[in-house]
Amino acid sequence: MFLWLNSEEFDNYIIHPKWRMSSDHTPLMVNILIFEKDVQTRKQTIIKNSKEEMRFITKIKSVKRLNPDYIKSKKDLKQLVQEFIHNTDKIWLKHSKMVNITRHSKSWWSKECQRGLEKYRSSRCLEDWKNFKSIVKKIKWEFFDAKIQEIVSKSSKSQELMNWVKKRKLSAIKAIKINRHPCLELDDL
Repeated sequence: MFLWLNSEEFDNYIIHPKWRMSSDHTPLMVNILIFEKDVQTRKQTIIKNSKEEMRFITKIKSVKRLNPDYIKSKKDLKQLVQEFIHNTDKIWLKHSKMVNITRHSKSWWSKECQRGLEKYRSSRCLEDWKNFKSIVKKIKWEFFDAKIQEIVSKSSKSQELMNWVKKRKLSAIKAIKINRHPCLELDDL
């Protein structure tokens, strides 16, 4: 076994030569310490392109009206910055909402999807289920079309979309055809 020099993670190991039996390998037991890490499962957020986002942006623009004319010292500057931070935090908390983050969280999920699901859950009607599924399909299409347009407009390189939609194998030979006849020679073009 090869270990890093002075590696604290793997310093705690035991070799068991008596457990070898008929094998020429000796079992090795390594204790790896796993530290508890606090994983955040809730966060404040504002849904992109929502009415709340627009209201938040409008309110933030009004915060820039803080008067910097009275700044005469570092203390005045700190006070102005603290006032800006306080106002921004108040606006954020007013317009954002707390959401649970799970491995099943969907960035395309909307209030319309939620209403459709709640309607189905209350009625358990097949027609409401079909309606919910069509709403989800429509919202997904809109979300992913917007995402594709965002990627294309950002860079205008279609290759960047390949990583996002996964690569596809192209055929080994691709012939250029004019009027259904392959152009195999340069003169054919």
